[in-house]
Amino acid sequence: MTTALEEIAQRGRALLAAGRLEEAEALVRPYLASGSGPLVLWRVLADAIRPQGKLAETQAIQQMLVACAPGDLAARFNLAETLLLGGDFQRGWREYHYRYGMAHTKNLERKVQRPRWNGQPIPGKTLLIHDEQGYGDTFQFMRMVSWAKARSGARVIFEVNGETLSLAHRIAGPDEVIARGTLPPAFDVHCELMSLPMVMRVELADLPGPVPYLSADPQRVEKWRRRLADLPGMRVALVWAGRPTHVNDANRSLSLAQLAPLAQAGVTFLSVQKGPASAQADSPPPGMTIVSLSDEIQDFEDTAAIVSVADLLISVDSSPVHLAGALGRPVWVMLPFVPDWRWLLGRSDTPWYPRTRLFRQPSRGDWGGVMASMASELARLTHE
Repeated sequence: MTTALEEIAQRGRALLAAGRLEEAEALVRPYLASGSGPLVLWRVLADAIRPQGKLAETQAIQQMLVACAPGDLAARFNLAETLLLGGDFQRGWREYHYRYGMAHTKNLERKVQRPRWNGQPIPGKTLLIHDEQGYGDTFQFMRMVSWAKARSGARVIFEVNGETLSLAHRIAGPDEVIARGTLPPAFDVHCELMSLPMVMRVELADLPGPVPYLSADPQRVEKWRRRLADLPGMRVALVWAGRPTHVNDANRSLSLAQLAPLAQAGVTFLSVQKGPASAQADSPPPGMTIVSLSDEIQDFEDTAAIVSVADLLISVDSSPVHLAGALGRPVWVMLPFVPDWRWLLGRSDTPWYPRTRLFRQPSRGDWGGVMASMASELARLTHE
């Protein structure tokens, strides 16, 4: 590639980093108008048009990039997310298998000296299923441990992060639950939790399976029932920001001030927000009655109990959504114009969780449109 094209690619990347997607697209398109050109510019174009919702063209470019450079695992992962977003689970799960080929994910991969389970019956054998990514991913895919148990006929050991260990002890399927970082018993085959859909060839029609598949601790539920008993009106748990270190956090997180249109009589909001953003509950928008529970929440057992007592959870795309969904509780999710792959496209419901509603940005960056829709629905609920 010539120096001039290298400079174009660098300028394009700088525009992408600044969120100036249309400018990045306009910059590189002339160099690709013939249908050919350096792959690095095609990558810039794909990254510029995908967040704009031009997904058919994005997928075509990503498929070309994978065909031209099959060893580019980041390209394969990007294609996987686009395929899954479009509901093409079979191809999507296969490409998603390459999720550990990137610089920022290699340290997450487990080097297991046993073969990966291939989805076939293995009676008399022991299958180790191990979780791998964020808490929300673990909550979302825990449902498949029981599916793997039924499919394999094996003894199933489920290895899970310590923060969700107690919840995992109450799910159906595993014969034994162990904490990540401990030495597992002997096993014959293994499978990453999020590779179960690939090996079991999960389709949209297979979802959601039995819900709820998680349960809250009865003692914690009773504790929070007493704690919240005197709060007036409809009790709505609230999360407005995700984990700041998440790669896509700027696209999914808000400030509490942006939720001002939700404030209305007859609703008491419960802040279950964790992290630095939780301090915003100390200065809520005018008219919003909010009780901050953030400092009282010690672990996911508390969060599970709170959403079990609350009437509704309203949240950005974060782990409490998946926890509440897995508990079978009502959830409203605020989504960006082009969301994470698991929320699919063009629908207000989700096959993953029957009692979850999706409120999508009508155009890129339009959180105001999301708030207007949610405020209207919330007012309708409070007056029923």
